Amino acid sequence: MRLSVIGCGYVGLVTGACLAEAGHEVVCTDIDGERIAKLNAGGVPIYEHHLDQILASAHKAGKISYTADAGQAIRSGDAIFICVGTPPKDSGEADLSAIDNVARQIAAEAKSPKLVVEKSTVPARTGLELSRALAAYSKKSDVKFRVASNPEFLREGTAVADFFHPDRIVVGVEDPSSAAELREIYRPILERSFRCPVHNGTCPPGRKAEFLVTTINSAELIKHASNSFLALKISYANVIADLCEKIGANVEEVTHAMGLDARIGGQFLKAGLGYGGFCFPKDVQAFIHLSASVGVDFDILKATERVNKQRIDRFFEKIRQALWVVKGKRVAVLGLAFKANTDDIRFAPALEVVKRLLEEGAVVHATDPEGMPRTKALFPQVHYHEDAYQALQDADAALVCTEWDVFRKLDWDRAGKLMARKLVIDGRNLYMPQGMREKGFEYYSFGRD
Repeated sequence: MRLSVIGCGYVGLVTGACLAEAGHEVVCTDIDGERIAKLNAGGVPIYEHHLDQILASAHKAGKISYTADAGQAIRSGDAIFICVGTPPKDSGEADLSAIDNVARQIAAEAKSPKLVVEKSTVPARTGLELSRALAAYSKKSDVKFRVASNPEFLREGTAVADFFHPDRIVVGVEDPSSAAELREIYRPILERSFRCPVHNGTCPPGRKAEFLVTTINSAELIKHASNSFLALKISYANVIADLCEKIGANVEEVTHAMGLDARIGGQFLKAGLGYGGFCFPKDVQAFIHLSASVGVDFDILKATERVNKQRIDRFFEKIRQALWVVKGKRVAVLGLAFKANTDDIRFAPALEVVKRLLEEGAVVHATDPEGMPRTKALFPQVHYHEDAYQALQDADAALVCTEWDVFRKLDWDRAGKLMARKLVIDGRNLYMPQGMREKGFEYYSFGRD
């Protein structure tokens, strides 16, 4: 099928690349001309595991192309996937101006009927407004638009694998023909009838994805409800961690036992610095705002957000307790991205840690496998190192802020000999307390002795 993708960010580029790899003809566009130029030159503007491989494969097969001309992209596709940003306003409400601008472009440029698919995360009722906008701005009586919601459930760092092997594919539609068209778009993935590049050509055994057809409002709500619930689990684990510290329990023993209950599950019951990234913070805010706008007080999500914001405070309590005076201390920050296996630093807890360290007069040396180029523009006064051991040289403390495997596998015997003081404050609970202490380290983490 001929598909168009508007927006070449973390969602749009993965969506376009994977749909092309599944056999469709995909045209991608973005308002960032430099990004399109980089893609046309064979570059990849973001880091996502396997994405460079997928893009190269799709390009070689002639299945994907890029253009800065949005009109060209709109006219070329039978279905158009909208993958633009919906950032939070100061109020927490989602800013839908980019969606509105795309609707105007589609209405102006389309010369044939289109299925317009919301892939961006949007609050419920956005699809209805999108339909109204398309109808209002269209000047051609013979060009009709159908709108569908197809929320993404991609985890940054594993987005390509998640796209090819989803738990479910949710489509919110107004008519059976839209559901049928979307099922055909996803048929290679539903039937696993394509060469899976993530697993060397062979899809692993396991249950196939469920294809769920809902109303548009339900599909939009499913996305926000899912992300908000996962954020809630993280904040719940963090409150349990605080309680464990007060009474001498171990949060990992508690959450592991909880997770063995199939009704609860262990995923996202992880204590530490809390959640970051572009999705969870803005989606929780948007869900709170949406609920309030219709008279529903979502107090439990307000508490989730409050607990998450307090994690940096709790981390700094540990830093001050250990260092006594922060000013003038050389501090190694291990990790800048909001999570491992991505270069995305948006709303990353590590950035707030760096900001506060600098405000208190610390000398910050930082390292991250992928996040440094984006961070340098924000904090040019930080010293950056490709090699973690260089960041640890002469450090008075090491702060673990992102759970990269390269940090998990550090040789702390070697690191200890480089550091001015053998002090580790672990914001991601990567190491065993007893093991670190046996190596002679002062060691602090969340919810563990």
